[in-house]
Amino acid sequence: MKVNYVVIEREYGCGGSEIAKKLAEKCGFACYGPEILTIAAENLGISTEIAQQYEEKATNSFLYSMFVMAQAQSGSTDVLPMESKLFVEQYNTVKGLAEQGKAIFVGHCAGEALRDREGLLTVFIRAGEAFKKQRAVQIYGVPEKDAEAVCKRINKRRANYYSFNTSKKWDNASNYDVVLDSSKIGIDACVELLAAIIQSGE
Repeated sequence: MKVNYVVIEREYGCGGSEIAKKLAEKCGFACYGPEILTIAAENLGISTEIAQQYEEKATNSFLYSMFVMAQAQSGSTDVLPMESKLFVEQYNTVKGLAEQGKAIFVGHCAGEALRDREGLLTVFIRAGEAFKKQRAVQIYGVPEKDAEAVCKRINKRRANYYSFNTSKKWDNASNYDVVLDSSKIGIDACVELLAAIIQSGE
């Protein structure tokens, strides 16, 4: 398969964003992560900080998820609360960025926006708890005593947001083409494996 887009969902502390950036540089792809939320927030006329707060409000409701997706696909968002409008705006932002060429997207349910695109590779990066806590402390400056709680809180938020907007379970391996454990094989090995997949289709 010729890969045009890579979507990476990842556990906090596993190095998913680092893998995405290194992979993009190695393969000549654009890379989008926090930019997706920033663009969506600007389009809605709210700050990135406020947008992050709306993301945290997401809960798990299958029927509501179906309703939100129907509104996203129809382009009608007037009846939606702001947290759902934010998802729809991010959904449209991802689709717009994809029009600009080959790209790697990190988080933000990008796989949902690109699910009908040819050449989509979906990836989930996970890691062992000790590895994630160590990176939280060393890379993100989280106090060691708080690292475990921070990892759990952020991963719960990501899982809720993903489930809320896609009706799928965030860490279900069957939702992805590739699942990698960065604590077992290493950050650079994850990059090399994904690059090999991309390059095999060129």
